[in-house]
Amino acid sequence: MFARLSALVLGHRRAVLWVAVLLALVGGASSATLFDDVKGGGFTNPGAESGQAADVLAERFGQQDPNVVLLVHAPGGVDEPAARAAGSALAERLAAEDGVSGVLSYWTAGGGAGPLRSADGERALILATVAGDETEAGRRLAALRPDYEGSADGLEVAVGGPAMINHEVGELSERDVIKGETIAFPVMLVVLVLIFGSLVAASLPLVTGLITILVSLGLLWAMAQLTDVSVLAVNVVTLLGLGLAVDYSLLMVNRYREELRAGQDSATAIRVMMGSAGRTVLFSAVTVAVTLAGLAWFPLLALRSIAYSGIAVAVLTALTTLTVLPALLAVLGPRFEAGRVLRRRAAARAEKEKDAENGFWHRLASLVMRRPVPFATLGTLFLLLLGLPFLSLNMGALDERALPTSSAGRQVAEVMRAEFDTGEAGAVRIVLPEGASEADLAAYATGLSAHPDAARVDAPTGSYAQGTQVAEAGPQHAALTAADGSGAAALSVVPAPGEQTRAEQLVRDIRSGAAAEAPSAILVGGQAAVALDGIAAITDRLPVAALTLGLAMVVLLFLLTGSVLLPFIAMLLSALGLTATFGALVWGFQDGHLAGLLGFTATGTINGTVPVLLFAVAFGLGMDYQVFLLSRIREEYERGGDPRAAVALGLERIGRIVTAAAAVLSIVFLAFLISDISFMKAMGIGLPLAVLMDATLIRGALLPAAMRLGGRAIWWLPAPLRRVHDRYGLHDAEPAGPPAARPAEPARSGRAS
Repeated sequence: MFARLSALVLGHRRAVLWVAVLLALVGGASSATLFDDVKGGGFTNPGAESGQAADVLAERFGQQDPNVVLLVHAPGGVDEPAARAAGSALAERLAAEDGVSGVLSYWTAGGGAGPLRSADGERALILATVAGDETEAGRRLAALRPDYEGSADGLEVAVGGPAMINHEVGELSERDVIKGETIAFPVMLVVLVLIFGSLVAASLPLVTGLITILVSLGLLWAMAQLTDVSVLAVNVVTLLGLGLAVDYSLLMVNRYREELRAGQDSATAIRVMMGSAGRTVLFSAVTVAVTLAGLAWFPLLALRSIAYSGIAVAVLTALTTLTVLPALLAVLGPRFEAGRVLRRRAAARAEKEKDAENGFWHRLASLVMRRPVPFATLGTLFLLLLGLPFLSLNMGALDERALPTSSAGRQVAEVMRAEFDTGEAGAVRIVLPEGASEADLAAYATGLSAHPDAARVDAPTGSYAQGTQVAEAGPQHAALTAADGSGAAALSVVPAPGEQTRAEQLVRDIRSGAAAEAPSAILVGGQAAVALDGIAAITDRLPVAALTLGLAMVVLLFLLTGSVLLPFIAMLLSALGLTATFGALVWGFQDGHLAGLLGFTATGTINGTVPVLLFAVAFGLGMDYQVFLLSRIREEYERGGDPRAAVALGLERIGRIVTAAAAVLSIVFLAFLISDISFMKAMGIGLPLAVLMDATLIRGALLPAAMRLGGRAIWWLPAPLRRVHDRYGLHDAEPAGPPAARPAEPARSGRAS
C-alpha cells in the first residue's frame, strides 16, 4: 500500500500539492461561519431523569426553568415609587419580547421582603425563560442584552443566568482558538528551527499543520450541518490537528534525513520513509482515533462531538502527512536544507548520529538496562507519589466560577449568592406524572419543606416553609396541574442559600425518598439535578469506555509489535503516567494551589468532563509515542535479533525526535492557558504534563527497564497468533543502514555499551 502511495505522490507531486491547497482554501472559506453552526453548552444529559422532567414540564405544563436573570439595582431602594414603576415597566417590556416567557419580577410578585429582593433592599431580580436549546437561548439573549443592560430610568441592570453563562463560554472559546493559534505558530517555528537547523525544513511541519487545520475546520463545518457539534470541539480539533501534524511531520522528516545520510537518493529515501515512518504515522493516527472514539460512550454533547471530530482530524492529519509532506520533499529536493542556521550545531549533531552507540539515549537505555529493578522501582514509586492527590478527586458541574471575574454571568451569580436569601432561579422541580390528590400533595410539600436544605416548597394550597403554611404563592411558583387531563402535577422546591452542594444533596434526598415519601412516582429536575445527572453520565459509562478502549489498544499494539506482552506493558506504563498527571491536576486545580499563578477560582471540584477528556487525549498521545518507539525497537530487533541492542538503538534512533515532538506538542497545548475558562486552563496544564511525562520518564527509564526484565520473553508469540500477525500485522519496508549489533556485556565499573 505504501509503495503504491509513494509512487502516486512521486509521480504527481505538484498535483497533490494543488489539490491540498484547494481543499485548504475550501475548508477555510466554509469554516468562516463555523461558530454560527456549533452548539454551546453540551455538559448535560438530555436523556437523564432531569431531562425527562424538563420534557414533561414543557409538554404538559408549558413550563421551563428560568434561564435569564436581570439583576436590578436601585440606589434609593427597590421599594421607592419610582423604582417600583421602572422595575414593573422593565418586567413588562421583557415579557413582551418574542421567545420570552415565564417572566417573574420582585414587583409583579407582590413586593414585600420576598426572596427576589436583596437583604439591603437595593437590588431585585427579574427571572425569565428564553425559548430554545442552550445555543438558541444564548443567541437570543445576546440580541436582547444591549436593550436591557446598563442604566435606564434610575435603575442599573445587569444580565445573567444560565443562558448568559453558556453564551459567554461559547464566545470565550471562539476567542481562545484565535489567540491560541496566533501564539502557537511563531513559537513552534522557533523551536522547529532549533530542532532542524533549517528554515525550510522547519516550515514543513507548520505547512502540513496549517493545511490540516483548514481542511479539518471545513470538515467540522460539514459535520455541524448534519448533527450537533459542541463549540469546544473547535478548540480541541484545531490544537490537536496542529499538534499531530507537527508530530507526524517530525517523525517523517527525521526518517527522510536518516535515509539521505545513509546514502540514499531523494526518491528512494521518500519510499523508505513512507514504508517505515509513514506506516507508523498511519498506525498512530488509528490509535489516537480509537482512543478518542471512547468518548462516544458518554451521552454529553461536548464529549461526543469531540469524539467524532477527533476521529476525523486524526485520520485527516495522517492522510495529509502521508501525501502533502512527501510531495513537498519531492518538489524541494536539495533545497530541503535551504536556510541553514546554527551550522556548527547541526554538523556536530550529524556526527553524533553516525555513532549511535555513543548517543545520549543509547547510553541512558544501557544504563537503565544494567540496573532495571532499581530504576523501575524508583520510577514507579515517583509516579505513584505524584498521583496520590488523585484519590481525593471530586468531580463537579460547570458553574459561573469557571468564567473570569469580568464575566457578566459570573458577576450576577455572585451577587445573587451573596445578597439574596434563596436560590429562586435554581429551584428543584418535582414532576408527578401520575398525579396525586390535593391532600397528598400538601402532605408531601409539608414533608419536603422540613428538609434543612429547602427554603420553601410551592404547592397548590400555598407556600410551605419549614413545615408551616404561609401566604399564597405567586402564579409562577404555585404547584401546577397538567391541562391535558392526565392529572399530572408539579412542585417547586426552592433550595436554601449556600453552596451548590446543598441543592445537590436536596436532590439526592428527594430522589431517594429520604426527604419525604412521595405519593406517586416522581421525576426530579432543575439545575442541581442536571448537574448531578451530568456527573452520573460520566461515572456510569466510564467502566465500559475504559474496557473497550483497553481491548482495542491490545489488538492494535499486537498488530504493530507482534508481541503478546508488549501491549499490556505499554498500556500499564501510560496509565501510570496518567495517574501522576491526574494527581497534579487535583493538587493544582481542585485544591487551588495554581489558582493565584494562573488566575482562576478554585471551587473544590473539577469539571467532570476534564478528567475524561484529558484521559482520552493524553492516553491517545501517550500511546502515540509508544507506537513511535515500539515500532522502531521492533524494526531494530528484526534486523539484529538482540532485544537489548534493539531497545538501546531504537531509543537512540527515535529518542531525540520524540522528545522534540513532545516539546512542540506541549507548546501547542500550553496555548490553552491563555483561555479565560478555568477548565480549559486545566487542559493546558494536564496535557503537556502527560505528554512530557510519557516522553521522558516513561520512555527513558520505565520502558527500557521493563523490556530488560522481560528479555526475549517480551517478543514471545505462540504459533496461532504468529499466523494472525503474519497475515494482518503491520510490517516495515526494508530500512537502510547496518543492523543492530549485540553489545558486549558491560563491566561492572565500565560505561554503558
